[in-house]
Amino acid sequence: MNTDSYNPNPVDTSDIELSEELLALAENMAANVHDVWAIGRMNEGWTFGTERNDELKTHPCLVPYSDLPESEKEYDRSTSIETLKFIICKGFEIKKHK
Repeated sequence: MNTDSYNPNPVDTSDIELSEELLALAENMAANVHDVWAIGRMNEGWTFGTERNDELKTHPCLVPYSDLPESEKEYDRSTSIETLKFIICKGFEIKKHK
């Protein structure tokens, strides 16, 4: 595969401001994204290990979201925030049903 011609061009969401309620949703989404990732890894035979080892299938992030280092949480959080911004940028409304 030749990646020399790949030029990522994400939608510009810099003008989208999320409410406090949507930022809280993004945090919940981030935790869920982590859990989905963790289940996928575990289903592939991965287990917790203090270091990532592809051969032994160990990974230090196979812990609850709340126990992740802040840098790892930020990765999931950023993805969730950008996803919400993308949805709004594309003209959709996000409403909480009571």
